[in-house]
Amino acid sequence: MMKKIPKRNLVLLATLVAEVVIFGMINPRFWNINILLNSFNDFVGIAIIAFFVTFVIITGGIDISGGSIIGLTSVVTGLLAQVVGMNIWSAALLAVLVGGLCGLLNGILIAYARVQAMVITLGGMLLYSGIALVLVGISGASTYEGISGFSEGFINLANGKLFGIPHSVIVFVVMLLIAYILLHRTRYGRYIYLTGINQNAGEYSGIDTRKIMASTYVLSGLSAGIAGVILTSYLGSSRADFGAEYLMPILTAVVLGGTLITGGKGGVIGTALASIIIGFLKLGLQMGGVQTQYIGLATGFLLIISVALMGGQEIKTSMKRLLTIKKDRGGSLNA
Repeated sequence: MMKKIPKRNLVLLATLVAEVVIFGMINPRFWNINILLNSFNDFVGIAIIAFFVTFVIITGGIDISGGSIIGLTSVVTGLLAQVVGMNIWSAALLAVLVGGLCGLLNGILIAYARVQAMVITLGGMLLYSGIALVLVGISGASTYEGISGFSEGFINLANGKLFGIPHSVIVFVVMLLIAYILLHRTRYGRYIYLTGINQNAGEYSGIDTRKIMASTYVLSGLSAGIAGVILTSYLGSSRADFGAEYLMPILTAVVLGGTLITGGKGGVIGTALASIIIGFLKLGLQMGGVQTQYIGLATGFLLIISVALMGGQEIKTSMKRLLTIKKDRGGSLNA
């Protein structure tokens, strides 16, 4: 059974256990299960987006617009519900669809217009945050205070509990299961991997790799929309700057989770474990008395180390493959 679990995930699991032990020794309150479960509210949005950014990066792309889509969908939810007077659940659903449309725009330009993913999603990040600010101005609300006054039922979406388990934990598990099934248990998931490994080979195999690539950005946009609704419910207001600090944690969770930044390799279980590690790291540092402005340093350090390790592992794998080919051909290893 253990042999079927990727070594990377075992390392992440061991890291998570060590993290709990060390921070618990620094502050015993860290071992309180209720505190740990309630802390999911602080990083569930990061995890939700990271699950589907994993899809994007496996295809060889990248999406850095998720944080801006969070702010846009948050403002759309508040605008439709509190200003237009629409039912809150209908407003939330439309806001998620707006996130999907943002992802669709990204996907079409990247997959069909063949524009660099970094350029498009960077432009999208600026565009969507700008639209969110304009919509806040239209609503007449303060940019800093945002749109508030949501119903108790909507606030309970993120802050409630079911059988003593916070809704944020349930959302985390449900989104993880959806992402896992799509990526690891369907033909669509296999097409995503093949697109990332060799797009030309995928095309020759009859796979519409452009459609596959575009669809991953749609899923990323939808997940950002869901994260925006959850964050709006958790904080009780709609603001354009929600998600502004999510970019680095999202990329860190994906890369630390074992997804190769150049595509073709990765998985959502590793991303889930990495998301929890990042969330618990922030909680542990806060409970350990570390000032907030220094916590970002730890996340940045994790991102650099994980990228370096993944890059080194890829170089090592490539060298082994090259040496194996030379041996099979009877060539000289020193050639």
